[in-house]
Amino acid sequence: MIDTRRSQHGKSKSSHNNKGSLPQTSKELKIAPDQANEEFSRELAQHHDAKAKQDLILKQQKEK
Repeated sequence: MIDTRRSQHGKSKSSHNNKGSLPQTSKELKIAPDQANEEFSRELAQHHDAKAKQDLILKQQKEK
């Protein structure tokens, strides 16, 4: 039986057709424009908290 989903070169036809396009974000993962600043602020705060925690751990290790 012939696999009709494959082109001559063994690649999926869908990947060949989408070669020039960028990946898309699903609707569930999209952020409304009016909530984008809040999302960025939250992520920056989480990064800052993680960095501060890491710095504290490193400082404590150096003191030992």
